Amino acid sequence: MSENAKTISAYTLGCKVNQYDTGVMLESFVRAGYRVVPFGEKSDVVLINTCTVTGTGDNKSLKTIRHCARVNPDAAIVVAGCLAQRDAQTVAQIPGVRVVLGTQAREQAVALLEQALREDSLILAVKTLAHAPFEESKIDAIDGHTRAVLKIQEGCENRCTYCVIPQVRGPVRSRALASIRSEIERLCSAGFLEIVLTGIHLNSYGKDTGASLAQAAVAALEAAKPFGARIRLGSLEPTVHDEALAQTLRAYDNFCPQFHLALQSGSDSVLARMRRRYNTQQYERSIRAFRNAFENCAVTTDIIAGFPGETEAEFEQTLAFIRQIGFARIHVFPYSQRLGTPAAQMPDQVPVSIRQQRAGVMIEAGRETAQAYLNAMLGKRQTLLVEREIDGMGVGYTETYLRCVKQGAKAGTLVPVVPRDVRDGVLYDTASPVTLDPRRINFDGGM
Repeated sequence: MSENAKTISAYTLGCKVNQYDTGVMLESFVRAGYRVVPFGEKSDVVLINTCTVTGTGDNKSLKTIRHCARVNPDAAIVVAGCLAQRDAQTVAQIPGVRVVLGTQAREQAVALLEQALREDSLILAVKTLAHAPFEESKIDAIDGHTRAVLKIQEGCENRCTYCVIPQVRGPVRSRALASIRSEIERLCSAGFLEIVLTGIHLNSYGKDTGASLAQAAVAALEAAKPFGARIRLGSLEPTVHDEALAQTLRAYDNFCPQFHLALQSGSDSVLARMRRRYNTQQYERSIRAFRNAFENCAVTTDIIAGFPGETEAEFEQTLAFIRQIGFARIHVFPYSQRLGTPAAQMPDQVPVSIRQQRAGVMIEAGRETAQAYLNAMLGKRQTLLVEREIDGMGVGYTETYLRCVKQGAKAGTLVPVVPRDVRDGVLYDTASPVTLDPRRINFDGGM
């Protein structure tokens, strides 16, 4: 590619689905002759994929767009994602913004931008989601990574009382099983050794087509196996079918036994106010199903602190449940009021200071359970996907999504490890005197 080619940089906020969507758009620019440069460098085009799941996501998204407009005033800015879908008018008012895409028509990004530049105009391309199809996008290569993300599902219809995602992602749409198989083969042929199947509400996969998540997982696992690649699932919710799913997955040695099972609260009364479709007993039953099938599997989760009306007793119930389950990792979010959701209108809104204080306590409890899980994995044989080499050490993630270091391991390989030490939240395969800064290994961004 010519050094004189137009350049594009990109920044992604939010979830792995957004990461995938950014990859799709970037590749469309590359096919059109653009050269990708690191975000922060001067570029002709800046692509920003936004998040709106919390108020923090809104603020970070808007701040990022405005910062780009200020430091790179000659760039044409393309804004996509959930905030763009939800509040296109606010985004469109920021200087430098040329195209506002929302959560559809991502592969039209290049054509829309070139039209906007040709006409010296602003194009609002946000579409209604009521009857939106699943966009059969593909990514042929993801520079600098050994793990790929494949979106197999879009949309959510659960209508939890705190969540705006159904508004900005639309109804459930699923990728066809044949498309999953072909995309897995394509990614594996490109050299990826791990593929994460992701979606906005992965449990809803197939609701529109009659297929099931188990069928999707099997299609991916069987397609990846000849290449020696492994498959991981993105975020799930507990369901009555989890025992059958666990037993299906157990038959495949290239499945990564890490389950991100969204909890949100360990109090049944709070879960009811959230309009979640399970209680703690059902959640625990799902955990038991996965642990019975995979003895040393990792269970990770999300939790909201300070939901409207959360009493001290309900908060303590969640704390106790965190410790009871023994999560390998938790992501804690102080509750964020989202305009237009039922929760925003509920009485007894918890003061922000208390939300933050409770979140801090939950984070500390999560650190304790995470350390206990790390200690329990010492001496247990695992497989490390080496994603980088740092100071002669191969670093990456195990199948249970634990950061691990092995001396002399080469990037782009799957190697056996038997962790013997834990330092700063990182497993070490040998008693090497070299201890890496854990911040240098935390390069994946979480599940």
